[in-house]
Amino acid sequence: MAEAPIVLILFGPPGCGKGTQGKRLAANLGIPTISTGDILRKAVRQGTELGREAKGYMDQGQLVPDDLMLGLIDERLAAEDARRGFILDGFPRTVAQADGLTRVLKEKDFEIRAVTNLVVERELLIERITARRVCSTCGATYNVRTLPPPPEGECGDPSVGCAGENVLQRKDDRAETVERRLDVYEASTAPLKAYYGGRGLLRDVDGQGTPEQVFERLQAAVA
Repeated sequence: MAEAPIVLILFGPPGCGKGTQGKRLAANLGIPTISTGDILRKAVRQGTELGREAKGYMDQGQLVPDDLMLGLIDERLAAEDARRGFILDGFPRTVAQADGLTRVLKEKDFEIRAVTNLVVERELLIERITARRVCSTCGATYNVRTLPPPPEGECGDPSVGCAGENVLQRKDDRAETVERRLDVYEASTAPLKAYYGGRGLLRDVDGQGTPEQVFERLQAAVA
């Protein structure tokens, strides 16, 4: 009997390490991480019918409607690499999207195994994000506390031929912006946590500690 596909949804606030942990978990399980942002960009780049429709909304600065977003996800889940399962990152964002996703998964005989929520204290999230610095040329990321940039704030990463642009703090990494981002995240995900919690799928995972410790907890939560 074939093993059931592994379908996971990964939640986590800005600065929790969700991106790193999601990639690590996907590699460990041999399944892809599916990001709605990546889906949108690829569909637009390839000029698919849904991609062209989505581009029309994006060019006007509007949100892509739920039914169109679900159509793009439906297309992505038909790919060969998703047959054994996948990790959804960045979707759903609302209860309406969660209902739509449930319908799409049911049509494809996929069933969610777990919805993991990386939990990190707000003060630590703010500390992590505000300490982040990014090179505008090569994209190298530093942390003024744990991985300081080179002297004089210049990046000289030879692996990408960086010319040495200043390492800067992004506007959305500044304290006042981070506070707002966290408020928005909490408000938007609270209904989803209740939605999946009521279905017995939500797994809170302690996101504090070393990356290895967090990954061990994450693995245990989805086993």
